[in-house]
Parts: sequence; C-alpha cells; structure tokens
Amino acid sequence: MIKPVAIFFCLAVVVCSAQSSSNQNDVITLIDERLPVTPGEFYVANVLDARTDSSPVASLATGTKGLPFKTRAVDLKGGTLAAVKKFINNCVPRNAELLPLIIKLKKISVKEQAKEGGMVEGRIEVSFSFNLDKGEDDMIYLAKYNGNAVYNRDAVRAGDIEPTLRRLMINGLLYINNWMNTQSGANIKLARGVKVNFADYAETPEGDSIYYSVKRPLTWADFQSKVPASNYEAEVFPTLGYDEHTEIINGIINLHIAVKTCLPKSASWVKAYSKNDYSLNHEQRHFDIAKIASEHFKQTIKGRHLTTANYDGPINEEYLDAYREMTNLQKQYDEETVHGTHTLIQQQWNDRIDKELKVLGIK
Repeated sequence: MIKPVAIFFCLAVVVCSAQSSSNQNDVITLIDERLPVTPGEFYVANVLDARTDSSPVASLATGTKGLPFKTRAVDLKGGTLAAVKKFINNCVPRNAELLPLIIKLKKISVKEQAKEGGMVEGRIEVSFSFNLDKGEDDMIYLAKYNGNAVYNRDAVRAGDIEPTLRRLMINGLLYINNWMNTQSGANIKLARGVKVNFADYAETPEGDSIYYSVKRPLTWADFQSKVPASNYEAEVFPTLGYDEHTEIINGIINLHIAVKTCLPKSASWVKAYSKNDYSLNHEQRHFDIAKIASEHFKQTIKGRHLTTANYDGPINEEYLDAYREMTNLQKQYDEETVHGTHTLIQQQWNDRIDKELKVLGIK
C-alpha cells in the first residue's frame, strides 16, 4: 500500500504598492486566466469546499494615515466556492478522456495588519488538495499544494491583491499538472487499467512440495509420512494457492500471478501392501483435480473486468470459489469411486479428468 504523502509548495512574493480599485469594493473579482499549459493527464471534474473557516476570504486594513486602522471583511465575487470553481473551470480545459480530478479548497485567505510608519502588511494563503475521482463518492488522495505570498503597501494606497491571489491559484494548478506528468506511468494511483499475467509456480530444486507438472507425476517415493491408523490404503493432500506481484508499466497495473498447485510429500502416506499402479493412479487423480480447479481459477479471472480501484477483491473471490470447487470435486471423486475401490467408476473418472485436462491444454 502506498501511504499518502502531503506535498507542500510555498511561494514568497513581495507586491509593490499600486493604486487599484479591486480592494476598495466590497468584493474581490477573480479575472479569468487560461493555464499556460494544456494538461495531458487530467481534467477537473469538481471543486469542493473543504475549508474549516468559511468566513469571508479577506480581512483588509482600512483607515487614514495618523488614525487608528480598522479591518473590513471582503469576499470573492459570487461567493468563495463559486468564484474559485468558475476560475478553475475557465482555467483548465475539460477533456473527459483524461483522469477526473477533484480539487478540494482547503484554505484561501488574505489578511492585513498595520505596521509601523503607516504601512500595511498583507499575507495571502491558498491551499488545495488534489484527489482522483473514482466514482460513487469515492476518491483517492494524490497531493497537496500550499502557496503563500507576502506584500507591503502604504496605508493610504490600496494594494492590488487580485493578481497575486490569481497567481497562487495558477501555481497550484501548474503544480498538480507537473505532479501528474511526473507520476503518470509509475504511480499505481494513476493507473488506467489492469492486465493479468499468469504463470505456474515452480521450485528448483524440489523441496517437500511437489508443484504440478505433467512431466512430474507422483511416485510412491513421494509418500513420506508415517502411516496413521486408517481404513484407507493411501492419502494425499493437494491444495492450491497463488503469489501476486504488482508492477506498473506505462500506466497499466500488471498483475503477475503465480498459481500454486501443490502437494506436500510430508503429509502423503501409503500402506506398504498397497503400492501398485492402480492405487497410485487414484492418488494422482486427486492431484489432477486440484490442477483443474486452478485452471478454472485462471479462466474466471481472465473473463472478469478488473478495475484499478478494486482488483484484489475479485481475484480473492475467484480463488475462494476455485478452492471450494476443488474441495467439492475431491469429495465427489472419493465418494463415487469409493476411494478407488469401484474400478468401473474409477475408469469413468479417469476418462473425465483426462478429457478436462486436454480441454484446458494440460495434456
């Protein structure tokens, strides 16, 4: 699992005093500006208000030189969220073929305070978090931007804060554009699809576990457990499992799944007087059944549409179904053949298993 990391970006700017009317009104009007680059990885699907403080954006110092200063609250024209959303939507082209991004507005503020010598110091802060929209109210956190600027102005002249506020917002969008360009193709959060690659697990040199291979049938030498008190003549315990390795290649999640169809020698036993070809075949067929179930597991996974948001869930679900199939077939096989003592039924199962293995391309 990739842990989310907060990424911070700060900008320090000194804004020269300039006569302007933007701060003399009751609102700050954001001027539309097109992003200087065209994003190739994302479009903005939505902008949400995630501020903890929903008070007006700006607290501006007003007054006359030589008299005590006062502060007045000023908001963005049309309301904070509406203004920011409009600005971003006009700034970033909408291309629905790209990844949908949800931008959360965490903070936007302009605060001024009086300084010595009839000066006013202002600080502008903008904070966004960027999230990938996965649909159904689900999103994945990607990154965070924090930008700030500091300016000074003469008390009797209004400082034009709109261009600096706009620049901080543009910088935030440029930041996520650069982040997406850098991370695309390598970050699992930005993956556009899932591809499954299957292989059969093998082990060299062979240890206690025998991994299924048509070139490696069972022999009586594989039955290495002590013989327990049992009415049966021999017993094996085949099972199946898988190892999964994930690799991101050109923005695609490549799942390398090594399927394990195996049988432990240390759990297999046979009574000395039962070591004949007929009995060995019966036990081999138990191993074949496990292999059939593992191939069905592969087939069902190949037939499913796995999403980048949830691929392990369906894989685990199909694995459990395959394991149940194996268990039920093993039970049915022993019940119908009476643990191999019914020779006619045993032959029918031999034919059935051989036919299925041939269809699956095993034999």
